[in-house]
Amino acid sequence: MITNMGAANPVAAIKKIKEIANLKNIKNLKLAAVIGDDISVNLNKYGENNILELNKKLSEISDTLVSANAYLGVEGIIEALENNADIVITGRCADPALFLAPLIYEFKWNRDDADLMAKGIMIGHLLECGAQVSGGYYSVPGKDDIKDLWNVGFPIAEVSENGDVVITKTETTTGKVTPDTCKEQLIYEIHNPKEYITPDGIADFTTISLKEIDKNKVFLTGATGKKKPDTLKVSIGYKDCFIGEAAISYGGSLAFEKAKEAKEILEKRLELRKISYDEIRFDYIGLNSLYEDKISNLIRKENSFSEIRLRIAVRTKNRETAKKVVDEVETLYTNGPSGGGGVTKAIEEVVSICSIFIPREDIQIKVIYEEV
Repeated sequence: MITNMGAANPVAAIKKIKEIANLKNIKNLKLAAVIGDDISVNLNKYGENNILELNKKLSEISDTLVSANAYLGVEGIIEALENNADIVITGRCADPALFLAPLIYEFKWNRDDADLMAKGIMIGHLLECGAQVSGGYYSVPGKDDIKDLWNVGFPIAEVSENGDVVITKTETTTGKVTPDTCKEQLIYEIHNPKEYITPDGIADFTTISLKEIDKNKVFLTGATGKKKPDTLKVSIGYKDCFIGEAAISYGGSLAFEKAKEAKEILEKRLELRKISYDEIRFDYIGLNSLYEDKISNLIRKENSFSEIRLRIAVRTKNRETAKKVVDEVETLYTNGPSGGGGVTKAIEEVVSICSIFIPREDIQIKVIYEEV
């Protein structure tokens, strides 16, 4: 078993597994925790690094930093497998590496073979989201129905030593594996399909060919690659803001009109109280909360709704301001249009994520073992 469920503390995770194994009288387990991704104690040396998502240097947000974890590749996992670990737990790790590592270990693949690494990365990427490749995110009622998704099957990869693969699932489960479900997963969260960058290689998915060889069996081959990058991506958590969110429902033939009036009341109240905020958003859930007005007006067939839920979300620098905004929604019970109900309120401190790149040689990977 190989997993990145160690989150911020893989060592604590294997200790917990050991505790559970002892409770269940499970013996002869070797547990491995891969560490080295946490570089928070060394962040000062990267103060001049540019932040990928922000027009800032890392030093400019230094007083808000919470965490810093580099995306590891296969190295620690392979070491654990070579030392006969039964369960391997990592912290931050590139998802494909969880699948590429056992392939390298089993087939004794040369890690300098860029095309082989690309094929393994392809396989890992196909599997990393579980049932998404086997129909779990594919059903379109009335067009591409997939019945009984409550029993959807997880994918199985039958891998050849040359890196070719058949993606399938068990016959007793629902879902489906087709070239289209595989294509959909291949382009999921990769930015550029010609250069899918991971710690272990850069894969070109545009050279892949797919063939349905049987029901729920798809053969894939042809991924090519380039050598692994000289840098590793680091995800940095920082205290960003507070988000206040509140909502209220209106029903009946005038539901939409009441929700619009409630929105106008909230806008005027915030203006009257001179409440300042960084960003605010109003949504009519069921009408425009996904697409906003321009597209929603094209989709809906008639301006008639039996129920509407008005949602407000506000971004602020402090909790107190967020509370002032969401409390205004609750006052709509008795100071707004008739028939409002079901008010909910929430305030959360947001730890946002940004990224920097650091030399891969700065990362020191270590494997910690426990035995049961």
